[in-house]
Amino acid sequence: MTGRALLIGGCFATMTAAVTYGLVAGDFWREGRVIMRLPWGVISVIDVYAGGALFSGWIAARERSVLRTAGWVVAIFVLGNVATSLYALIALRTSDGDARLFWLGPHARA
Repeated sequence: MTGRALLIGGCFATMTAAVTYGLVAGDFWREGRVIMRLPWGVISVIDVYAGGALFSGWIAARERSVLRTAGWVVAIFVLGNVATSLYALIALRTSDGDARLFWLGPHARA
């Protein structure tokens, strides 16, 4: 396994564990209301969604299917970096180590 796969896979595993812990141990709505009253809580949410928008732009540029793109964008805005790391891991595995194919997807062959 390459360093890139370990990094992306590690992000996926960490985020999956963190989100699972939050869902099991926390109260999403009650704690979310508290976080949104704090300036850094608001900034953190804006940061997460800005990152999701940027990552979604990469997916939209990379994919040929509007439906597939839309599915990933929804997943990103619901699951956050669980979805981004899963998408990146799939892109890495299907690129067979070709950086151009990783970044451009099917458009790399066009």
